[in-house]
Parts: sequence; C-alpha cells; structure tokens
Amino acid sequence: MTALQSIILVTALAGTASVLVAATFSLALLARMVDHMVSLSVGILLATALLHSLPEAFELPDANPQLLFATLLAGLLGFFLLEKIALLRHDHHHEGDGHNHHHGHDAEVAGRSGWMILVGDGLHNFVDGVLIAAAFMADQQVGIFTAIAIIAHEIPQEIGDFIVLLNAGFSRQRALFYNFICGLSAVVGGVLAYFFLEKTHAVMPYLLVIASSSFIYIAVSDLIPQMHSRPYWAESLRQIALISCGVGFVVLLSIMH
Repeated sequence: MTALQSIILVTALAGTASVLVAATFSLALLARMVDHMVSLSVGILLATALLHSLPEAFELPDANPQLLFATLLAGLLGFFLLEKIALLRHDHHHEGDGHNHHHGHDAEVAGRSGWMILVGDGLHNFVDGVLIAAAFMADQQVGIFTAIAIIAHEIPQEIGDFIVLLNAGFSRQRALFYNFICGLSAVVGGVLAYFFLEKTHAVMPYLLVIASSSFIYIAVSDLIPQMHSRPYWAESLRQIALISCGVGFVVLLSIMH
C-alpha cells in the first residue's frame, strides 16, 4: 500500500468513525429529548471552539493573531449574513401565501443552524485530514496515533452537531448522511496535504477559526435564545447542568489527548 493510499484509508476512517460513534449515541439516547439536549450542545460547541479549535489555531506556526481575530469577526458576520439571507428568502416566499404551517415548520424548511453547523464541521474535518496526513508522512505510527486521538476528540463535537441538526428539523437519516459527507472532507484535506503540504498548512489556522465562528454563532444566536424561551427555575437549572456537562466532556477529552 502506497503512502497516499494509506493516508486516504486512515483519514476516511478518522472522518467517519467519530460520526458513527456520535450517531449511535445521539440517535439512540438523545433524539427523543432533543429540546432538552440543546443545552448539552451549547456547552460542547462553545468549549470545542473556545478551548480547543481557537487555541490550536493560534498555536500553529503560520498564525497571525491580528489576522485570526479579523477572520473570527468576518466568520461571525458572514454566518449572520447567511442566516439573514435565509430568513429574508423564507419570509418572502411565504408572504401572503395563505398557508397555515404546522409548529416547527420554519426549522424544518430553513434548517439554518443545521446548514451552518455542516459548513463548520466540514472545515474542521478538512483540517483534521491535513494534520493526520502531515503526521503520517513524518512517521506511519505517529499518523495512526494522531488519527486515533482525533477520532476520540471529535466525538463530543459530532454529538453536538447531531443535536443541532435534529433540532433544526433534519430527520435522523439526513443528519447521519450529511454528517457522514462532512466527515469525508478529512480525506480531501489528507490528499491535498500529501501533494501541497506547505500551502495547506498556511491556511489551516484560518479554516479552524472560521469553523469555530460557526460553532460560536450557532450556540449564541440560535440555541441559547431557544433555551431562554423556557424561563422556569427547574428548566434553567437543568440547562446549566447540561451546559456544564458539555464543557466538561470536551475538557476531559482534551486532558486525555
């Protein structure tokens, strides 16, 4: 087996294994109570962005802190504009149509946060593919261990992604399918790194920041307002506990990593 074939195989496994594990956990245990588990997703997404992806981006050798902050700002504003366009198109399409839509219709039709989380997840997996390929080209054993570490670390983020997709109105099958496709972007990152390692390394910090901006925007703009719509003491305590669990899950795996 050639080095390129090995990289394709390992990145494909790394990109899809965490998706399958997260799907098994999410769809079996969480789908029936996705409204409550939005809080867990908020903790996971914010912790992944602020405690893992952004620090990793700033530590990379090609990172320019000022440009990275500008990229973060551009990412947040960009996702705001994408959501605004989706809202305007949706409202224009239904203006005066006389249809009485069922509860949750907007989430099912627009699925705005779902599509945004897929963009961020795809970019994040692409960077993982580059990292695996770079490690694999240095030493095969190091590459394999890097892939295993990435699979373990991606599981909580993928769980958060599934919750967001289900909450946005995606069916279980669609959520699995689109997350699986995003997982394969690791293969694209690995192949490009094999041929253009230096160039792919140069853009990695900025891709990580854009991915992080999608996680932050979705958590703060879409998910937290949903949580505020249930202003009861018992529900609020449950939300705080689940957010803490999500953060703790990411921190625990970061320590193990």
